Amino acid sequence: MAAGVRPSRPQVLVCLGVLLARWVAAGLEAPVIGEVHENVTLHCGNISGPRGLVTWYRDDSEPVFLLSSNSSFRPAEPRFSLANGSSLHIKALRLQDEGNYTCREVLNETRWFRVWLRVARGPYEVEVNISSTGTLPNGTLYAAKGSQVDFSCSSRSWPPPVVEWQFRAPDSSTEPFGSNLTVSSFILLLMSQNLQGNYTCLATNTLSGRQRKVTTELLVYSPPPSAPQCRAEMSQGQLTLQLTCRWDGGYPDPDFLWTEEPGGVAVGTSKLGVEMLNQSQLSDGKKFKCVGSHIVGPELGASCVVQIRSASLVSEPMKTCFVGSNVTLTCQVSGAYPPAKILWLRNLTQPEVVIRPNGHYLITQNGQSSTLTIRNCSQVLDEGYYVCQAKNPVGVREVDIWLSVKEPWNIGGIVGTIVSLLLLGLAIISGLMLYYSPVFCWKVGNTFRGQDMGDVMVLVDSEEEEVEEEDVAEEEEEEEEEADEREESPKEINKHGHIHRVTALVNGNVDWMGNGLQALQDDSSEEQSDIVQEDRPV
Repeated sequence: MAAGVRPSRPQVLVCLGVLLARWVAAGLEAPVIGEVHENVTLHCGNISGPRGLVTWYRDDSEPVFLLSSNSSFRPAEPRFSLANGSSLHIKALRLQDEGNYTCREVLNETRWFRVWLRVARGPYEVEVNISSTGTLPNGTLYAAKGSQVDFSCSSRSWPPPVVEWQFRAPDSSTEPFGSNLTVSSFILLLMSQNLQGNYTCLATNTLSGRQRKVTTELLVYSPPPSAPQCRAEMSQGQLTLQLTCRWDGGYPDPDFLWTEEPGGVAVGTSKLGVEMLNQSQLSDGKKFKCVGSHIVGPELGASCVVQIRSASLVSEPMKTCFVGSNVTLTCQVSGAYPPAKILWLRNLTQPEVVIRPNGHYLITQNGQSSTLTIRNCSQVLDEGYYVCQAKNPVGVREVDIWLSVKEPWNIGGIVGTIVSLLLLGLAIISGLMLYYSPVFCWKVGNTFRGQDMGDVMVLVDSEEEEVEEEDVAEEEEEEEEEADEREESPKEINKHGHIHRVTALVNGNVDWMGNGLQALQDDSSEEQSDIVQEDRPV
């Protein structure tokens, strides 16, 4: 064959026929893998030592000349060149370069070597799509707890890649989520906290083994399950009010906004929900509102309200203590929010003097009720005013209690006095009854003596008279005038300076009445200076 002249078509066909026969006898060689846009070298057999004339062909529907070691033949393309005198070197591979290549070597004999070139591409541009999520400013994705999230991943590659999902939770190992050809997608129906972590889509070219992956961090957020809780409390200095808003149970922590109501004037915003207010911002009955907002809702957030109030005090205005005994003063605080601090002070003139618990004073507090117990009362030391003071940032309220310390009562003397008064009262009542109702006394006397009230009833009345010397004459004259009537009328007998009037009522017993009158007359004759007066029968 002349130099620089390509073999004729019949000669190529003859060579191809011989080559096919050798392929059938020798079998297929292992493929050579090349990457698009990269370079690859195809070796002409695994032979060491001197090499003969080498010619390369591309075997498609018919053999196509590519390159020869004979310098008389020019390469089919500039991308083809010989390496080491026998190998075919191809630059900037294309997908179209994939196929079968044949090397013909002529030395002592003609030998044929077949090479199968596979061209791989990619994977490129791995695309990950995670739906039903939000995006943080730094690009991190988040999903709401309990929501449904769709995952999909795809990549361009030749041949089509195998796509695999992997998951790695914080502080744990990587877990596979399955694999599929060309595309891999799955759905997580109920997102939970343990599904938070890094999701990796891995695309692998099955021909070249080249891999490309994309990792996406997915956070699972959850709003607090309950409503926010607000409270107001005194700071340690007691000069400011601390507003605290708590909305626990969510992830991440919510944001808080405090406003003054009504009007919605903003007081402050923070992640902690704590605001400090001075006394100039406070007044009795003022309301403050806390609005908590979370990244996954609710859209309008959740709120709570606190209303601050000063205290109201209730206590006894006066208390009494006996010397040497104990007394307890009670102070009840109500309506204070935040709860007031209760102090006991001594003396109205020095309210700044605070009573401290010691052996003489005992202070106890239960909720908003405080008691001050004074032991072993002393009139000199303990009598006077005591002040119960309730203080919160809204205001200070005080109430005064007067403590009177007295000597203990003499119980024996008190009982004796009461008995004496009772006896004196009974004596006065008895004297009045004797003076104004002699008939009653006569009936009572006869009842005790067991006399027959059906026969005789005797009424006795005594009256003490002073007989003056100048009236003696008149009395003697009256006695002479009435002497004639003594037998027919009852008698009045003056005995021992007293006048006795006796009236006898006779019911069918005249003799008994006579005996009674005779006895009276005998008694009167035995006494000296007795004066007998006559009275009309009753």
